[in-house]
Amino acid sequence: MSAQPSPDSNESKAESRPPMPAPKKSRGVLLRALGVVVVLAAIGWGLWYFLDGRWYESTDDAYVNGNVVQITPQVPGTVVSIGADDGDLVHAGDVLVKLDPSDADVALAEAKANLALTVRKVRGLYSSVSGAHADVAARQTAVDKARSDYQRRVALAKSGAISAEELAHASDALTTAQNALITAQQQYQTSKVLVDDTVVASHPDVQVAAAQLRAAYLADARTQLLAPVDGYVAKRSVQVGQRVQPGTPLMAVVPLHQVWIDANFKETQLTDMRIGQPVEIESDVYGGAVSYTGKVESLGIGTGSAFSLLPAQNATGNWIKIVQRIPVRVVFTDPRQLEQHPLRLGMSLNVDVNLHDRSGPTLARQTPSQPAFSTDIYKQQLAQADAAIKQIIHANMAGEK
Repeated sequence: MSAQPSPDSNESKAESRPPMPAPKKSRGVLLRALGVVVVLAAIGWGLWYFLDGRWYESTDDAYVNGNVVQITPQVPGTVVSIGADDGDLVHAGDVLVKLDPSDADVALAEAKANLALTVRKVRGLYSSVSGAHADVAARQTAVDKARSDYQRRVALAKSGAISAEELAHASDALTTAQNALITAQQQYQTSKVLVDDTVVASHPDVQVAAAQLRAAYLADARTQLLAPVDGYVAKRSVQVGQRVQPGTPLMAVVPLHQVWIDANFKETQLTDMRIGQPVEIESDVYGGAVSYTGKVESLGIGTGSAFSLLPAQNATGNWIKIVQRIPVRVVFTDPRQLEQHPLRLGMSLNVDVNLHDRSGPTLARQTPSQPAFSTDIYKQQLAQADAAIKQIIHANMAGEK
């Protein structure tokens, strides 16, 4: 007789069965809700793009650029001192490198002595003119006296009071006096031509000596290499004792307060871009915590590949079209932002150009009214040379009326 299952075993089997699946109604609700959210997000993005987003062009292919002022000697020499190292702040006129000035000092002293001697010689020329003029006056007096003597003897000879021989002597004396007068007049004209319409300072001989002194003074001054602009030293390669030649790069000065941005936009992004449009800038070093303001200064004249050393040759059978990039220069509108949060050359940036104002040109329409970058340091050296020349001329004109 077979055994009957117990009630307890039936209950345990019932409990071990998996629960019945939940209805699919809740899953459909979630999918529909997700679809609604996606549709609303797409509508919102579309409204944002057509109302505001399409008026901005952005790129992260942007880098800080600026002037790198190379410090190069203008005269040969041996380096005896270096006044600044990489990262140092220098101001315009600071001495960066000194060359041995011995040879230049000797040449300068020789040029000063030559100018002083020339001034004194020219003063002698003016004195010669005065002496020649006085000699002409004396010779003229002698001619007048000889002529009077001759005329008296002519009257006496007619009356027989004097002999013909004495009259001949008077005639010879007049001729001699006249010839001496002509010689004196020629000498006077020769001396006068050398100083005519000039003063000592403007005499050609003095001008030549002054030019020689100016060249010697500049050569001596250029043994000290000055910082042309305010900035920070970079790329120092010069060493003490090094023999340098004109044009050898020794170091560079970078004015970080005058940097700009080269932003490389796709050519398809330049359709509505114009000069003067405002720009929002963020740097990778500071992130979104710091925002700079700028403006578009110029749109590139060509792509980077067009000006490369080896331009791309697209006339091939396997040509593939690639969207090109155009460099757009952006300048900072508030220099105080760079003072508070300085940037270095080559840093990466994110640039966002506001295209709402499209009234500006795409190419510059006027020539620059001022130099893009300049210095007056070398003019000061020339002014010092001119002051030294005036002082030497004045010192050697003592007693000149």
